[in-house]
Amino acid sequence: MYKFITDNVVVFDVEWVPDPASGRRIYKIPDTASDDEVLDVMWRKGGATPDDPRPYLKTVMCRVISIAALVRKRVKDGVTLKLISLPGLNVSEQAEGEIIRQFLEAVGKQKAQIVGFNSSNADLPILYQRALANRVSAPTFCHRPDKPWEGVDYFNRYSDFSIDLKDLVGGYGKAMPSLHELASSLGIPGKMGIDGADVIDLWRSGDIRKIVEYNQFDALSTYLVWLRTAYFSGMLTEDEFVQEEHKLETLLLQEIESGSEHLALFLDAWKALR
Repeated sequence: MYKFITDNVVVFDVEWVPDPASGRRIYKIPDTASDDEVLDVMWRKGGATPDDPRPYLKTVMCRVISIAALVRKRVKDGVTLKLISLPGLNVSEQAEGEIIRQFLEAVGKQKAQIVGFNSSNADLPILYQRALANRVSAPTFCHRPDKPWEGVDYFNRYSDFSIDLKDLVGGYGKAMPSLHELASSLGIPGKMGIDGADVIDLWRSGDIRKIVEYNQFDALSTYLVWLRTAYFSGMLTEDEFVQEEHKLETLLLQEIESGSEHLALFLDAWKALR
């Protein structure tokens, strides 16, 4: 397990889709080809088969569409929780570089402990790769101390300032669960009717809100898995653990009342599993 929990914890999830512009450059496809034709080439070059016509592509060939996170802050009176999304639920789409810059620089300024699921192999690499592709500058996030004990270092794979729950509890090979499998086995909602394979179709149809909603579901599931590890490792007492679950339930009710009706699906599923 990890050695500490910082005052600021950001549990996050990233959604991305194949990027036709990158596909054109990588495979030297003429501009006369449509995006659909480019995507077909990308999948074919990526190893498409009749059983798997849309294989997982290298993240460098993709573009970030959405980042969702639960921000947990320790304050004098206890703990506060906030659910954030880039872009917001009512934004049609936001420039990829700006999504990445805002997220990384906010994390860096807070010196937050970041937590993800498969983040070390997927979410963080795509953020770095696409930051470079979009000429993003994120010096606060990228700052590295001269010595490990002198500050936050997000690029130290063994630092507890960046926790990958999949590495932490996932196992290896066939034993490694997906987030859906792990969360569901813990009595936490997993996939809510949409999975990663659906994101490209939602993006092509312009339904960014549905992607953001799905992104929030995964961030919530990841947060609840992290909360369970915090209790398991003794970082939270039983009373604190229960209080934190109640705090999340309160946050969800507030968000639902504010117009995020989709979160009622998550809350209802969570209550049913508990």
